[in-house]
Amino acid sequence: MAKETVLITGGTGYIGSFTALELLVAGYNVVIIDNLYNSSEETINRIELICGIRPTFYKVDVTDTPGLESVFEKHSEISSVIHFAALKSVGQSGEIPAEYYRVNVGGTAQLLSVMKKYGVDKIVFSSSATVYGDATRHPGMIPIPEECPLGPTNPYGRTKWFNEMVIEDHVNANKGSAAALLRYFNPCGAHPSGVLGEDPQGVPYNLLPLLGQVAVGKREKLLVFGDDYQSHDGTAIRDYIHVVDLAQGHIAALKKLYDPSFAGCKAWNLGTGRGSTVFEIIEAFGKAVGRKLPYEVAPRRPGDVLDLTAKPDLARRELQWHTRKTLEEACEDLWRWVKNNPSGYREEYKKELLEEWKAKTAAQGGVTSSMEED
Repeated sequence: MAKETVLITGGTGYIGSFTALELLVAGYNVVIIDNLYNSSEETINRIELICGIRPTFYKVDVTDTPGLESVFEKHSEISSVIHFAALKSVGQSGEIPAEYYRVNVGGTAQLLSVMKKYGVDKIVFSSSATVYGDATRHPGMIPIPEECPLGPTNPYGRTKWFNEMVIEDHVNANKGSAAALLRYFNPCGAHPSGVLGEDPQGVPYNLLPLLGQVAVGKREKLLVFGDDYQSHDGTAIRDYIHVVDLAQGHIAALKKLYDPSFAGCKAWNLGTGRGSTVFEIIEAFGKAVGRKLPYEVAPRRPGDVLDLTAKPDLARRELQWHTRKTLEEACEDLWRWVKNNPSGYREEYKKELLEEWKAKTAAQGGVTSSMEED
């Protein structure tokens, strides 16, 4: 049976590009749209280098209704959407909240309207663990299950929460529609070939990309926001999931939506179930680099919470998905990417790294995906 065609919004971004790669390897047809605000079209080339298939790409903003409609017009075979396109910084969302609502919530509403017009009724949404806010205020909710009361503490998290409600209302109003809301925790790592990774434009806001910049000398030191949390070392606890595992989670959710027995809208956590403090991450990445990395403690940021660790049991049971890669692998893969691509996609890819990875996967049985088979 021929595989379905999937539209990926924000598909040149970090998680979007990895999901596009894994979908292509799994046999799906992929169409990507992205406005390239915080990403590079070079990811399309890198995806093709790794798997030998080039996804179709259009430079389109998710808030641009005519642009969206033109893509659906050209690709009537699109049967589902994976929606990543959004502004994504917790800190920045507090500085320009109106823009976050315009792009994140407004863009989702535009997308759903266009999907309905063209008869596309399946969507996987890139949500976030930030929808839970400070789960420690609810007894027995760490690690965080899907039934934890929602209550985001920053504008970014609120846009994700609002989007979940918008999508649920849309599905309820349109019989036969199906949606997966994927609340994932802290993506990290890079492709094991060293040619595909995270390349934030400007100043990155997440811990591991910042550590990568420290490691290659682009940044003098890491700022650790708060060492007075109620953890064993005083720093905040997060659940770090390898981006390849996360991409596989989107495919598992998509398969669920194509299951005739599934209808409606449901949320699943995608995480490892293991929490790590900021200091533990600094140590783990330092081991991958081979030296200690400098840091300085700074005051907490508004909206930050103590513990965001997933309880991923529901995804394991209902999506038959689980993480396979360790934090150590994530750090090693990230360091391989950063040291070989200190300027991100503005660097020429290292052909020898790609050939080495392909030879290794061929020796393991010809696996061309980023994952090893179970």
